[in-house]
Formats: sequence, structure tokens, C-alpha cells
Amino acid sequence: MKTLLRLLCRILFRVEIHGGVNLPETGKLLIIANHESFLDGLLLGLFLPIRATFVVHTTVLNNPVFRLLLSRVPHLAVDPTSPLAMKKVIRLLEAGKPVVIFPEGRITMTGSLMKVYDGPGFVAAKTGATILPVRLDGAARSYFSRLSGNHPRSIFPKITLSILPTTSITMPDAPSAKLRRRMAGEAMRRVMQEMLFASQPVQTLFSALLDAIKIHGRGTRLLEDMQQREETYGQLLKKSLALGRLVGKVSAVGENVGVLLPNVTNTICLIFGMSAMRRIPAMLNYTAGSAGMQNACIAAGVRTIVTSRQFVAAAKLAPALAGLENLNIVYLEDLRTQFSLWDKIWLMGFARWMPALAVQQGQADDPAVVLFTSGSEGKPKGVVHTHRGILSNIAQIRAVIDFSPSDKFMISLPLFHAFGFTCGGIMPLVTGSRMFLYPSPLHYRIIPEIIYDRGCTVLFGTSTFLGNYARFAHPYDFYKLRYVVAGAEKLNEEVRKTWMEKFGIRILEGYGATECAPVLAVNTPMACRAGTVGPLLPGLESRLESVPGIAQGGLLSVRGPNVMQGYYLFDNPGVLKPPADGWYSTGDVVEIDADGFVRILGRVKRFAKIAGEMVSLEVVEQIANLASPDCQHAATTQVDPQRGENILLFTTDAGLGREALLSAARQLGSPELAVARKIMQVAGLPLLGTGKIDYVTLKQMAEAA
Repeated sequence: MKTLLRLLCRILFRVEIHGGVNLPETGKLLIIANHESFLDGLLLGLFLPIRATFVVHTTVLNNPVFRLLLSRVPHLAVDPTSPLAMKKVIRLLEAGKPVVIFPEGRITMTGSLMKVYDGPGFVAAKTGATILPVRLDGAARSYFSRLSGNHPRSIFPKITLSILPTTSITMPDAPSAKLRRRMAGEAMRRVMQEMLFASQPVQTLFSALLDAIKIHGRGTRLLEDMQQREETYGQLLKKSLALGRLVGKVSAVGENVGVLLPNVTNTICLIFGMSAMRRIPAMLNYTAGSAGMQNACIAAGVRTIVTSRQFVAAAKLAPALAGLENLNIVYLEDLRTQFSLWDKIWLMGFARWMPALAVQQGQADDPAVVLFTSGSEGKPKGVVHTHRGILSNIAQIRAVIDFSPSDKFMISLPLFHAFGFTCGGIMPLVTGSRMFLYPSPLHYRIIPEIIYDRGCTVLFGTSTFLGNYARFAHPYDFYKLRYVVAGAEKLNEEVRKTWMEKFGIRILEGYGATECAPVLAVNTPMACRAGTVGPLLPGLESRLESVPGIAQGGLLSVRGPNVMQGYYLFDNPGVLKPPADGWYSTGDVVEIDADGFVRILGRVKRFAKIAGEMVSLEVVEQIANLASPDCQHAATTQVDPQRGENILLFTTDAGLGREALLSAARQLGSPELAVARKIMQVAGLPLLGTGKIDYVTLKQMAEAA
């Protein structure tokens, strides 16, 4: 019967097994798996070459079909909420019998990892068992799952079982059994998240899009911009192939091609089309002016820029483009006339039906995009990311947050920004979520109205942008938002409170860098701690190096699949400078607590040395925010012959004085050295196009003062 069922599953579900070499030979073995459908236990029993005892929920035995199937295999019915139930599992493991358990305790309702119970983690720690993670993928798309709504379904979807390398959990060092149990459960959750990330396929951006089309269907509507016309996967594919073909006429394979376009459907299609034709989009910041764009093009060796006459006119970019030298400016409107009859036959008769055969896709480790640092500390650097790097970061994010086809993303962050590119431009399309593209994050009155009108459920933004949206939004505008994620700058405490009090929404603060594609850490519903940026994402290694003069924390360096391939530097154009041994130094001083949560203390370059003491300018700004929460503040330094440096605070509060700052410092427990000696009132703080404060301009203003 087992042989017959195995053959039937291989035929109907095309079951594939990966990682068989990771099966251990002996010892206490705890097999864990994500729970996608009612087929999961059957699949593990049929295809794992280990006869194990299955731990099942007591309610499963109420079903006569499952009772019949389980009668043929060793099983143990338990209630996962009962601490006593896990004692039976411990006895089985200590007797040397392999055990299969689903740490979630229930079939997923979201398509992603759900709550992980503490019991399985405590069992693993108590027994010292070897943990064998097995990732089930595909069963959730069958009619045996419990997904509903917009999730794609298929009668016989392809199912993959990925057997990951073994691991273990040591018993946590904690004063009480309850705390040890909780910490072991958290460790098991991290093992499950690492498993979900590590089992992702290796592919290119375009092949990931093709996979999404295959799963969700060409007729699925998902992308909308200010034209307010939802495009389907089939329409996006056709546009991507056409635009890729056109750009191929004015560029060579492997060439970095500048992209100077706003957040519209055609920009997304151009990116995927260039990926299909092995051209590398270099995403130019159109708010950087002639000098910024020219320097970026020099660094990345860009010779051709693709833009649009309509966009240039609307954004008043003609003077900036006129200032560019030795660059070929190509307009999409002009390119359209070069789409010949043969190109149309190729597109309509061949490419749109067999896209994988019609294009020249490269390898996962080929460059996929060139992003540019904001230039807040000097000339912009080109940051090169591979297809593997971008898709790895998306897999890391999806391992910890349950974005789904039921979600609709509001994407107002510009696509030239790493946060906007990966999380806004690529992630929704390759995962089946819908999205609305808006050309500017600065329209504070309009964006809340669009979120309300279009029923958006996910919003990404900086603290500055989120604070301004909250000022102008009606309390009911965000009724449908499930996730609001803040990044790119420190989340202001007043912004956090305003969103909670006015909208009842908890902002999830994250942390990243352009060089890391960009997300490094993020708070999630399952792991959230105020004042931190959450735990590091799965698949990342980290190390802290001590910084002279700074007692707390250390300089964070990271290594992982989402770290950049290297830099293009202005001083050495077109020559890739990879990170040493794969490690990237973030330049940030952080603390990582016992539970893995990361707390940002400040940038190394944003410390002032006053009378021999190191003072964080982040703390200076926190003091100002407490003293005057309704205004904006930014700190920088001036040279002081007696004290080394002086702190200068720029503020939009005309009435802010040192007395109020000293009082706020005492409330925070900060030293008097962290109170700015000089205060300068300004009408508004200078901002970069990404929403970050422009500290280069502030430094120049401080020196002039």
C-alpha cells in the first residue's frame, strides 16, 4: 500500500525530494516540518526513509479517514497547549525512537509560518535531540490546504520536500523553567524561519516572475499606478518582453544602463525586461541634480540613460539632463518607433507564450541591478546586487512576515531607493501580492486618501514620511492596513505613539542598508520589541567590533547571501570592489541583546568627540524630540579649538532653548554633554530624495555658521 501511494503521489503531485544527503544515521532524532495541508503527514511518512512516530493533535483522531491512516503508523495524539503532553514525546526520544512533529501545531491559514509553540523547542533542548528540518512546499496550493481568498489553488500542484542540514537547540540559561521553555520555543521559531529561507530556489528576477505567473495565472490582476488601470501578469509579461527587446537595441549584453523613471508600471516592466535580456538597470536618483546623476553614471560606467519625455516634462528635469555630459539619453517614446514588424511577430507569436525560451537569461550570480548610495556622506557609490542577492533578501523577509496574495502594497518610496526597489518593486510581483505605485512619497494629503480608496494593506515608509501621513490622514483612512514598516531612518517615538493612538496601528521598525539589498533586521508580529529594529533576518552572520571611546555596543558587520557583490567607486569607474571576505561593515554602532534584538546606538560618523568624550548625535536628537515632539530636529558638529568639537542642533522650533533640553536629558538619563550648546532655528530640515535628512548640507550650514 505504501509503495502504491508513493507512486500515486509522484505521478499526481510530481513530488521531488531534495537534500537526502542531510539524513542522519543514528541518535535521537526530532523531525520538524512546516504545516501546509492535510497531506503533510502522509507525504513525510511516504517519502522520508525513516520510520518515525508522528505527533498529532488530539482532534485529528476525530476524523475517520485520518484515524484509519494513522492506524498503520506509530503515532502519539497530544494537545500542544498542554505542558504535560510533551513529556510523552521526551520519553519517546530518550528511548531512541525518531519523532515527527509540526511545531506550528496547526495547518497554516496564511501560507507562511504561523505561531510556533514552545513545547517542541523545549523537547529538543531537554533531550539534546538532533533536529532535522524538512520544508514542505506546494501542498498549500492544493485543495487539501486551509488557505482561502486570493491564494492560488490547483488540483495537483507540484510538491517539493527539502531536507535541510541537521541542527540542535541547547537548553537556555534562565532562572525559571517557564522562561527556559519560552526561550527554547523562540529558538525553535528561528530554526523554522531559517528552514523556510534556506529552501528557497536559486533563480534570476525574470525566472522568479515566470514562476509567479505559473502559480498565480496570467489573468491575475495585481499592478496599478496613477492611471488607475490594474494590469494582469499576462500584460506585465508582454510589456516586459517588449521593453527588454527595445533596450536591447541600444545596449549590449551585460551593460549597465541608467534608468531615470518614476514609480509607474512601465518602470517595473523595464526592470524585468532588462533582466530577461541580461541588461543591468542602474537606478538613478532624479532628485540628485546634474552633478549627483553625472557622478553616479561615472562610477557605474553608464553610457546610456533610458527615460521618458513625459516624465522629464512633468518633473522639470530638462535642465538637469542638459547638464549631463558624454551620455546617450534615450526616450521610451522614441524607442517605440523602433519596434519593427519582426519584433511584433517575435513578441505575439513566440515570446509571450514561451518566454523562458525567447530570452537570454543569465545566472543567479550575475549582476541584477546597480543601486546608488544616497550620497549623504559624499559622492554616490554604485552598489551591485546579484539576482541571488535580491531574491535572497525577499526570501528572508517572507520567512518572518506573512505577506500574501490577499495583500495590496502601497509603494510610494522611489524605486531608485533600495527599500523601494526590493520591497516595493520586486517582492510583490514575485510573490503574488497586488500593488499600487505612486510617483512621490511627499504628497502627504493624497497618499492616505489613496490607501483608503484602493484598500491597501501594506505601507512602507520612513519616519519622516509616516509622521506627515499621520498629520493629514483621517482616523479611518488606514482601516485596512495590516503592516506599516518603517526604515531608512530612526523611527521617531512621537510618530510611533501617534500611529497607535490615532489609528490603532503598531509601526514595525526595521533596519537595513543599500549594500544589503536592503533589509537586515525587522520587528515582526511574532518578535517585536519597542526601541529596537528587531532580530537579524535568517541566513545572516554578524559580528561586533569595539570602537575606541564608545563603551556600549560595537560596530556591526554582516555577511550573508543578500550582501552586495561590490562597489563601483567614482575614483575607479566601472571596476567592482567586493567586500573583504564577504563581510560588510555597516558603520553603525549597535547592541544585540540575549534574545537577538538589535538596538541602534548611532553611526560611527555620527559621534562627536567633546573634551575627549564620545557623544552620540542620535542621543542629542532624541533629547530634542522629547523636549519638542511636534517639531523636527537634527544635530551635527562644529570644530571647537578648546573642546575638540561642539554640537549644533538645527530645529524647526523657534522657542526651543537649553533649559528644555537639559530637562529632557535628565528624563532620559543622558549626560549634560549630550545637550547641544548651540541651537539654530530653521524653517525646515534639508531632505534627500529618499526621505533621509541631508547631513552633508547640514554640516556645510554648521561650518558656515
